[in-house]
Amino acid sequence: MRLYIFGLVLLGLDLVSARLVGVPTIPFEETGGEYPLSQLKEIIVDTRYAHDVDADGETLIPPTLDQFSRTFQGDLFSSLGVDLPLGYNIMPSADSIFITVRNSTGFHDAAGRWTSEGYELEINDDGIIIYGASPLGAWWGTRSLIQMAVLGDTTLPVGSGVDAPGWGTRGVMLDVGRHYYPPGFIVEMCSYLSFFKQNLFHLHLSDNIDNNVDLYTREESLSLYAAFRPWSDNPAVAGLNRRPNESYTLSEFDDMQRQCASRGVTILPEIESPGHALVIVQWKPELGLADLSMLNISYPETIPTVKTIWETFLPWFHSKTVHIGADEYESGLVDDYTMLVNEMNDYIRTESGKNMRIWGTFTPEEGANVSTEVSIQHWEFFEDNPYWDYIMNGYEVLNSDDAFYIVDGWSGSYPQILNKTRVFYGAPDGGPYAPNIFDTSNATNNPPRDNPFVLGHVAATWNDYGPNSSAVLNAYYGWRDVLPALGDKQWGGNLLEDEYDSIFETLHAVIPGQNLDRWIASESKDTILSYQFSSGKTDVVKDESGNGYDGLLHGCTVTNSVLNLADGCYVETPLGSKGRNYTLSFSVKPTSTTPGTLFSGPDSALLNGNGTISNVTLVTGGNPYSLNYSLPLNTWTDVQLIGRGNQTFLGVSSPSNGTVSTMEFLARLGDDGTLLVWTSIGIEAPLARIGEGFTGLMKDIVLSG
Repeated sequence: MRLYIFGLVLLGLDLVSARLVGVPTIPFEETGGEYPLSQLKEIIVDTRYAHDVDADGETLIPPTLDQFSRTFQGDLFSSLGVDLPLGYNIMPSADSIFITVRNSTGFHDAAGRWTSEGYELEINDDGIIIYGASPLGAWWGTRSLIQMAVLGDTTLPVGSGVDAPGWGTRGVMLDVGRHYYPPGFIVEMCSYLSFFKQNLFHLHLSDNIDNNVDLYTREESLSLYAAFRPWSDNPAVAGLNRRPNESYTLSEFDDMQRQCASRGVTILPEIESPGHALVIVQWKPELGLADLSMLNISYPETIPTVKTIWETFLPWFHSKTVHIGADEYESGLVDDYTMLVNEMNDYIRTESGKNMRIWGTFTPEEGANVSTEVSIQHWEFFEDNPYWDYIMNGYEVLNSDDAFYIVDGWSGSYPQILNKTRVFYGAPDGGPYAPNIFDTSNATNNPPRDNPFVLGHVAATWNDYGPNSSAVLNAYYGWRDVLPALGDKQWGGNLLEDEYDSIFETLHAVIPGQNLDRWIASESKDTILSYQFSSGKTDVVKDESGNGYDGLLHGCTVTNSVLNLADGCYVETPLGSKGRNYTLSFSVKPTSTTPGTLFSGPDSALLNGNGTISNVTLVTGGNPYSLNYSLPLNTWTDVQLIGRGNQTFLGVSSPSNGTVSTMEFLARLGDDGTLLVWTSIGIEAPLARIGEGFTGLMKDIVLSG
């Protein structure tokens, strides 16, 4: 059944024109009839605009109309199985998707301003036309087209619609300072954001776990976990980044930005100071206040040092705006704070022409005479009232109110997943949330929807308790089910909760350019992989599940259906990781006390011992999670690695007595080893290699889920 609504829809006090159900909703007037995608013969890019780019967006590396169209061509095939050639002309041909650029009076945001992100979609008996206000606008039109086709079973309604975002900034912020996220994850998240027309991925590139000055000595503070993620060989910043294996090189950061921009998403970088700056003080201790996480701005070398950092990394960044943090600083040093922010604004504009953003901290009433050239990212009302303190004083404000904050792992204040109820009913009057709603309970603190000083909305995920508080993909799962709904409100859509619930999983299954669920295709209902090692005559390990995921022996032998592992031999599989809700079963008999790897993959590894300990350990994101258990030597043990939602377990039993024991892998949260809480952690099943570095026997390997 095609999921769309025709006619007038009553939402609160507003009458909304006809629209199709999508994420975001798609304004669309039906004129009668249907157009099946099976009739399509080609995609045609308007030759006149093929090399045009969107100069009004946030990125400095905008794709051309041709580049966006080529990405769309691949997405049509990966999402819908529709394989079309790409051609060029100044006119559409029969049964084509014609992608072009033109102006329209309908391409306006909530404040009534023209936006380059608008598009018009026209579907008739002869084919489909996507008119973009710019190449970026045309790209958002392709997202709508794919969604319409998926929800309409590859049949589209004939008609037309004009669509444009209400706000120019829509997306998320991720704290990569306290927890490292590999480039591949960042790129996959950009694909996820893009499918729902979100256009910004704010990366918080430096930070530290909380420096409790009442708990730690100066020496202890200087050894607390703090990280600076960009890695440069420039001698001017030598020693600032002490974690090269958990960093982004120039080439990696450049590739991340370009791949995200190819899907309409801009990476916005943040380097934090003068608060949350312990990593800088650990580099140059003389720059710190008594609370070493804060810079002493009055010290002669402090501002020059901050400028040196930015001088090194400004050329890396392909966004028109950069973020210097500037939150939670010493309340008695407002004048020093103001001096640093204004001087950095002048410096960054002079050096690069870029705009600068800070978190809301000190207000004009408190004496912070920050230039109105600087945009403010509001996050909490105990710091500022964004409407009355900033917008009414001429500042542009980005809404990141902690109504949609997540703290990964655990928090006494914030949840670990987005609040879906708040998305659909978060306005003070019980209506849907929107970027102009800073206060969910007091309407007087919210500007009108058409206020031009509201930049948009960004939801933030933090890692307050450091790198071991969660696995890499936990950040995705905190957003997975609700972020698209929030994206509808960030765009200005009017999707209802029951509509969202009815279409989300259908759309989620076809999001191109990512596999964040680490889903594995399977013909069988339950069994995904089964290695019984029934033959030792070849190097091929047959997959008995019927899915064809045959493995390859690298130096190993098989005897009587048992895999013999020694001297670094291993089995290579065609798989990488299995996401949540799985059981990886196997029988194992270690014949050496030397620790070794049982299973490894791109997201995790299961170890029989780790370093000097023999405990069974899961490693993910570079962090080990060990059980109070060791596999018995020279004894067969039946093992199950179980992923169940955000929990991971190990089940073991001895074939001789049948005793079963189940243990949970837990994360230990706290500052510098000071225990705060034990919390569950979801870790993907590692599947790429079996037994590399392990000495012993293994058999009956089965993955189900």
